[in-house]
Amino acid sequence: MEEGKQEKKQKVMVAIDESEYSQYALQWALNHLKATIIHSQLVIFTVQNNSTFGYVYASSFGAAPATLIELIQENQKKVALALLQRAKNTCADHGIVAQTLTEIGDPKEAICDAVEKHNIHLLVLGSHSRGAIKRAFLGSVSNYCVHNAKCPVLVVKKPLQQLVLQRFEA
Repeated sequence: MEEGKQEKKQKVMVAIDESEYSQYALQWALNHLKATIIHSQLVIFTVQNNSTFGYVYASSFGAAPATLIELIQENQKKVALALLQRAKNTCADHGIVAQTLTEIGDPKEAICDAVEKHNIHLLVLGSHSRGAIKRAFLGSVSNYCVHNAKCPVLVVKKPLQQLVLQRFEA
């Protein structure tokens, strides 16, 4: 490396939520991409979904008190920060220092915006393994990101065998 020039680290972002699928994706990335991640800047990202506010307004006939909205926002922020802290601890257990970020918005759009804003080189996310009908009605964050993120996207699917075993154990 020439004097005066610093080599820029590649940025890998793992987008997580509270689901077992995104936790699996984080674990998978740490186990299978460690050689890449250890020489990169790892960003753990979560979204505080703003769709909750639509339900609050609808259930209060559009007259939701500002204090209620503030309480919901504070609670979502606490949940997001706790989730990010657990993920950061998981990374530390693997000897990896991670940066954490959270945004408020629609998850699929917020993830793609963060990829662009933070110059991410690889996006890793979990797949909820929804069927075609559920995907049609609920949408798919991973599918949206595959088609709209400005970087390569790695979608990690939890093996069906593990899903079946977990459901029988519960």
